[in-house]
Amino acid sequence: MIVITQPNATEEQIERIVTRVREFGLEAQISRGASRVIIGVIGPEALLREKPIAAMAGVEAIIPVLKPYKLAARDSRGASSVAIGDVRLGEHEDVVLICGPCSVESREQIQSIATMVKESGAKILRGGAFKPRTSPYSFQGLREEGLRFLAEARAKTGLPVVTEVMDARDLSMIERYADCLQVGTRNMHNFSLLKEVGRSRLPVLLKRGFSATIYDLMMSAEYILNEGNSNVVLCERGIRTFETAARYTLDLSAVPILKSKTHLPVIVDPTHALGLREFVPQMSLAAVAAGADALMIEVHDSPELAKSDGNQALTPEIFAELVPRLSAVAAAIGRAL
Repeated sequence: MIVITQPNATEEQIERIVTRVREFGLEAQISRGASRVIIGVIGPEALLREKPIAAMAGVEAIIPVLKPYKLAARDSRGASSVAIGDVRLGEHEDVVLICGPCSVESREQIQSIATMVKESGAKILRGGAFKPRTSPYSFQGLREEGLRFLAEARAKTGLPVVTEVMDARDLSMIERYADCLQVGTRNMHNFSLLKEVGRSRLPVLLKRGFSATIYDLMMSAEYILNEGNSNVVLCERGIRTFETAARYTLDLSAVPILKSKTHLPVIVDPTHALGLREFVPQMSLAAVAAGADALMIEVHDSPELAKSDGNQALTPEIFAELVPRLSAVAAAIGRAL
């Protein structure tokens, strides 16, 4: 790391900083400028993180040289791909469509929707058996029964299943039915849960928190990776800004920025970002153009009867019309759908 001193730092303070650094077993290299002194600190990364050098008198700023998200960093390895069932996600793979209803409502509903989205080109089935809702009086999901319905839909269609885990106590049960664990926006900072899914054998789809920065998202991914689970997919799903025209602001700039910083696959969920069915197709097309490795799109055969988020779900007909357009955009940037 680099220690930058305050303009009015005394020689005594500078010498005390250098002495303390060397007492920690680190090497200090001094460069003197017109108004500030820069001290380059060299040594084991673990020691650098543990020492309170920033609290010393005369220190203005500490600038890390190494990225704190060392396992997620792109320079740690080439672009990686993650397998969900027999479907691979990554920048060198085809663009994947992950589709299904917000909530699993019945056996017939999830099997019907799974069949329709597969016929239109979806490769992975999504559906919530545990639903984190703003109101405790809203539909909370069918829990294990919903998981069974998802597994039955997978058996019928061959589509691997992505579903959300909200509580570490439910993890072992969900692992019996699902092919991928989704950590939702509300749990992106639930570090205990991140550690638990990091010890799972299943891949993890990590959604960006609605008030989280790109850095925050990568550090949450680091929690999972640090527990030994290297199969992590990052999902941009909109962030809270001052704008109120849509539910959230879909930050498509996050896609190329994340790809420049991390080797992990990056996908986009335009449905939850907008919350408005009529604009989901346009932003889906834009997400593919931005380089998304997959899209997560809600589809419901009767949105007006949906138990959650019916106003944002595409009908099977709208989804079927959208897929060829997505394929054309993917082809324009040298990818397939």
